[in-house]
Amino acid sequence: MITVLTVSGSLRAGSTNSAVLRTASVVSPPAATVRPFAGMADLPHFNPDDDRDPLPPAVAGLRGAVGAADALLLCTPEYAGGLPGSFKNLLDWTIGGGEMYGKPVAWLNVSSSAAPTGGAGAHDSLRTVLGYAGSVIVETACARIPLSRNHVGQDGLIADPAVQDAITDSLTALTAAVVAGA
Repeated sequence: MITVLTVSGSLRAGSTNSAVLRTASVVSPPAATVRPFAGMADLPHFNPDDDRDPLPPAVAGLRGAVGAADALLLCTPEYAGGLPGSFKNLLDWTIGGGEMYGKPVAWLNVSSSAAPTGGAGAHDSLRTVLGYAGSVIVETACARIPLSRNHVGQDGLIADPAVQDAITDSLTALTAAVVAGA
């Protein structure tokens, strides 16, 4: 069984990014176990002076979750033309531990079709940070699935079959990359 850690770049309660990743847990292919990371709000501000043992407990939890996963699936909004600060903070905490090095990673872009750049600034920044972390970006698992908040049901999931299929396709490509040794 391949473990895929999902990380939403949004802290918003009604986030479409988080809804897509919750949906990933429901529509994952049989070869994958999807585990959400929900501790982003608990992370302290990144300070290189604190990147040593003993790590703050929230950071140790993050690094443990990343280290235990076979792959990561990320979904983040764009904020002010780049990554949201809290998500960038999370990524900064992953650099020093080395758990992201060689780890297959993909992302889903759910920026609505009305978004001026479609989230391109956030994903360009994400690509840069993942490069510094030494992650392996699985391009075939990265997808753009434009959504609005109207797509999120009362249960917090995305019910649209086409969207569910796109999420499953992404997870299938990501797990195939893990099996292939990406």
